[in-house]
Amino acid sequence: MTESLNGKGLALVPKTDGKQTLKDFKSDQEVRWCPGCGDYAILAAVQSFLPELGLRRENIVFVSGIGCSSRFPYYMNTYGFHSIHGRAPAIATGLATSRPDLSVWVITGDGDALSIGGNHLIHALRRNVNLNILLFNNRIYGLTKGQYSPTSEVGKITKSTPMGSLDKPFNPISLAIGAEAGFVARTIDSDRKHLQSVLREAAAHRGTSLVEIYQNCNIFNDGAFEAMKEPETRDEITIRLEHGQPIVFGTGDNAKAVRLAPYGGVEVVNRSEVAESEILVHDAHRPDPSLAFALSRLDEPAFQHVPIGIFRSVDRPAYDTLMSEQLEQATADKGKGQLADLLLGGDTWRIS
Repeated sequence: MTESLNGKGLALVPKTDGKQTLKDFKSDQEVRWCPGCGDYAILAAVQSFLPELGLRRENIVFVSGIGCSSRFPYYMNTYGFHSIHGRAPAIATGLATSRPDLSVWVITGDGDALSIGGNHLIHALRRNVNLNILLFNNRIYGLTKGQYSPTSEVGKITKSTPMGSLDKPFNPISLAIGAEAGFVARTIDSDRKHLQSVLREAAAHRGTSLVEIYQNCNIFNDGAFEAMKEPETRDEITIRLEHGQPIVFGTGDNAKAVRLAPYGGVEVVNRSEVAESEILVHDAHRPDPSLAFALSRLDEPAFQHVPIGIFRSVDRPAYDTLMSEQLEQATADKGKGQLADLLLGGDTWRIS
């Protein structure tokens, strides 16, 4: 049988195998998160989305670090690797570059990725390794019982900050754009339709995609994103970014728009007070990252206005492609890059 491939060169399931369903991607492991945790919603969304890719399960790998979210690989009927604290991007980099036939997904949290794993994350992003990073952000350390995390707001009262956190929190979207990530998006656990639409775009992107997912920890930080979920407030603060569409939100007298501001920033204004020509049209494919970065700053102060959707989606060569080309060139250039020449060359030392 001739094997068919998708646009990214990954093996597709033969039509004779029948259509895959959500059940095909559920493992036999009992899901063990706290009742009501947002991780359940994300797990269900991913399991029901994966059949759309049409990929063989043995060509899909989930790599996680440490934290509540990092139990994810146990619950997926694919290959998986529960790795060590903060190192999931590094391990996934080795896997993705050595096995370009695999669809590699990193599952991490705000503590795992942005604390001990900060350097691994930014270097995976800047290298543009062909993998997908799902960053579950609940703005707290859940597994270790409620300490403040790198995304906790200033003044946050926790077990490790009884008088309030003094640390300025990371903005994961700003961080990713600053590291020149080619695909950067944000979504929320309770909006399955939006979550899955972002996952589709991330999976189709060649190179590193980072998706920040706001995820509720109902035990140690319950209601952190409630304003984005309550019908009375969600439309007033949530800015849904759509490529090619004017950036507007809110309803009635509270309708708002986003326009360019002095000094390269953007600002929220009353829609009734600006001309249509002044309203910013979202361009996720803009090569210059400065506008995407400006949009990522709209939630300062936190949750006054919160953009979700795809901030940036631009094409640039993936790391594994560049590496393969370099290896081929080294092999083709006789006398250059030969292992034997290196081992038998003059620049060696003998240890006695």
